[in-house]
Amino acid sequence: MPLFDDEFLKKLEYLSIISKRVFAGHFKAERRARRHGTGVEFADYRAYVAGDDFRHLDWKAYLRLNKLILRLFEEEEDLPIYFFVDTSQSMTYGSPSKLDYARRIAAALCYIGLANLDRAYVVTYADKIRSELPPQRGKGRIFKVFRFLEDVTPGGETNAREAFKTYCTEARRRGLAVVISDFMDPAGFQNGIDILRHFRHDIFVIQVTSHEEVAPVLKGELVLVDSESNLSREITVTPGVLAAYRAEFARFGEEFEAYCAKYQLGYLRTVTDYPFEELVLKVFRQGRFLK
Repeated sequence: MPLFDDEFLKKLEYLSIISKRVFAGHFKAERRARRHGTGVEFADYRAYVAGDDFRHLDWKAYLRLNKLILRLFEEEEDLPIYFFVDTSQSMTYGSPSKLDYARRIAAALCYIGLANLDRAYVVTYADKIRSELPPQRGKGRIFKVFRFLEDVTPGGETNAREAFKTYCTEARRRGLAVVISDFMDPAGFQNGIDILRHFRHDIFVIQVTSHEEVAPVLKGELVLVDSESNLSREITVTPGVLAAYRAEFARFGEEFEAYCAKYQLGYLRTVTDYPFEELVLKVFRQGRFLK
């Protein structure tokens, strides 16, 4: 089955319409950052200093106070959206695979951003940045996003810290960073996200899991092989071992969710057979993706 068929496109248009209806009055044409400048929306006053623009003096205040007072205005500027898609080898696990699901989610959210005239970047990573689509704008560019995601080649170990550090130190503007991954990072999920926090991005993470990981159906004498490091371990799978694994897997998710709550990051956890359009609506309801 193709990743982005006609049915997928119909669902994208549905999501675009829903986003405009549900968030009418909350989300204007673009995500924006505000800073004091020469815009049209009044923000504050301050005392005049030599070199300030006389055009922004408040002459009524001068007549009342006999002081030169400058009017400050808010200036709007676009905030980009960065979509980071984990393409490490562990993302190929599951049916459907975590990577296929992640690509569909990235494409859907990117389409919504493009339809709202945001500037969208799509980046794949594993142990380093693997590929990057130049910034796109306007929903007609979604087909470039499709081709880029379809051409992704998975592989390699996960090192989000190194990948994000390399990317963020190349004079990137602050924006919304959407990270879609299983977060199975040997160094821990915090290390990569901490880099994005350090560079003051607004962060939304989507943790993708498969049913085979959440509730594995295994028993007996097995040799388990790590898909990224190729390390193997012989193990006897018993009901007790499976129960301990499920408890540890649940603890991992709870720890990740608590970390995101602590730093006020957007967070959703999903499984690969959950309808992607329902997940996108959940993202919207958190009120962080479009502002």
